[in-house]
Amino acid sequence: MSAHETPAASQWQSVNVEPLPATFGATVEGLRLAQLSEEDFQALYATWLEFALLIFPQAHLTQAEQVVFAKRFGALEFDILPISNVRSNGEVRAEDPADGVINILKGNMGWHCDSTYLPVQAKGAVFSAHVVPVEGGATGWADMRAAYDELSVDVQAELAELQAYHSLYYSQAKLGHDPDTDTQYSGYGFDKQPPPLRPLIKTHPETQRRSLLIGRHAFGIPGLSQTASTELLDDLVAGACRTPRTYHHQWRAGDLVVWDNRCLLHRATPWNMTEPRVMYHSRIAGDPIAEFAAPGERV
Repeated sequence: MSAHETPAASQWQSVNVEPLPATFGATVEGLRLAQLSEEDFQALYATWLEFALLIFPQAHLTQAEQVVFAKRFGALEFDILPISNVRSNGEVRAEDPADGVINILKGNMGWHCDSTYLPVQAKGAVFSAHVVPVEGGATGWADMRAAYDELSVDVQAELAELQAYHSLYYSQAKLGHDPDTDTQYSGYGFDKQPPPLRPLIKTHPETQRRSLLIGRHAFGIPGLSQTASTELLDDLVAGACRTPRTYHHQWRAGDLVVWDNRCLLHRATPWNMTEPRVMYHSRIAGDPIAEFAAPGERV
């Protein structure tokens, strides 16, 4: 019997769903992810919608199994990519400010949602640990549903009228990273079309819960000065990403997680980059209607 009884999980036998010490998230044990029946997957999917983050300790999926598992959540934006400071020849990358891969890894340490800078925001991600450092390198998530719920009715109404542009060029430029002169990074996410304009308040297309849509890629709220826009967005992130709305997972090799990118922010945390850290990321594509944002016209 599961530790957390939900309508979805109550049918499971010998499956343990243990809520995290936060407003979201759960650890799930007792499932063989590579051999899930359709009935078990539907129960798992409902549990995912409830908790937004599910952690599967020591799942040890192969890369191929991870892709198959991720595809059960929907079409993929991309199948699987390494998020790693290790080159293909096995060398650990030096912490070189001219290395675009290092710059992307450091950029990922800011709170963000995936693919908000593209026309279609990602639905979620499956993420696994293969090589982890001795210390550091945790991944954190923050609950934007609970953050929205904490706002006063007046502030909710005020934010509901506002939008922000989203750009990976913008967020990386804050680190001094210019992808147009970068020969190390493949360039994924640096879309040449004008940045999409997204509302600050997002309604989840499946649960209908409202959440904040903020993070490091957001900038330039129309109707506000650059200074006022930056201050508001920074204040929202600072207020939202606090206990009990955050959780950081310290990885062990073999761990796997799946999170809902439509209502959570996430970030990497620092580690000694002379040590290897090799993670694999499968990105679940967003619904082309519910997650679409047309490029905005900057004024």
